[in-house]
Amino acid sequence: MKRFYRDVTAAQTAGGWRVLLDGRAIKTQGGRAQVVPTLALAEAMRAEWADQGETIDTTRFFLRDLADYAIDAIAPDPAAIRATLLGFAQTDTLCYRAWPDEPFAARQQTDWEPLVLAAEARFDVQFVRVAGVIHRAQPDATLATLRAHLDRHDAFTLAALHTLTSLAASLIIGLAALEPDAPLDRLWDAAHLEELWQAELWGHDAEATARRTRRHADFVNAARFATLARA
Repeated sequence: MKRFYRDVTAAQTAGGWRVLLDGRAIKTQGGRAQVVPTLALAEAMRAEWADQGETIDTTRFFLRDLADYAIDAIAPDPAAIRATLLGFAQTDTLCYRAWPDEPFAARQQTDWEPLVLAAEARFDVQFVRVAGVIHRAQPDATLATLRAHLDRHDAFTLAALHTLTSLAASLIIGLAALEPDAPLDRLWDAAHLEELWQAELWGHDAEATARRTRRHADFVNAARFATLARA
């Protein structure tokens, strides 16, 4: 698609901020008013439009797409996405470990256990660790506490959190990535510990590495979106 606008601005409106193309307000892909909660997020979204060349590259609209997801998909029914996130807690990657006599178990203990302990301390909960792949339910009290925490997040934070959690296959990592000054690279490596372990043993696969790099960029951008939405 050819670029069809010259000027891109951010302006305050009822309920928040909007991006304007030649003075015209943008709508979401679902046809709703694209209103975001902070000027910081609107300015970052404005930059996505302003930085386009003569031909629009839709893959460079990460923030816009996540805002549309928050407005079109999450805001009408936030309970649904909260239930999905709690499902990740039930099968959190960080809670499923190798058998204690396997070499990989020691690596999991080193890289994963501090993250689980930090989440337990932050939310005053307990997570069940499992050796092997047989499912074990997390305590009802843990899920109730996490549900109450998720209830405090708005649609924009939930959109970012769902992206972070899905990419990591871990609500523990997703929630950690929302924290100020979160160590995003460390969290990303923890989410892909098994891949990295296998690569160390057998060598790196170029296609897998490229895919992980692309997804890492999405992870970092989702965390940035959450920060901008709360600024």
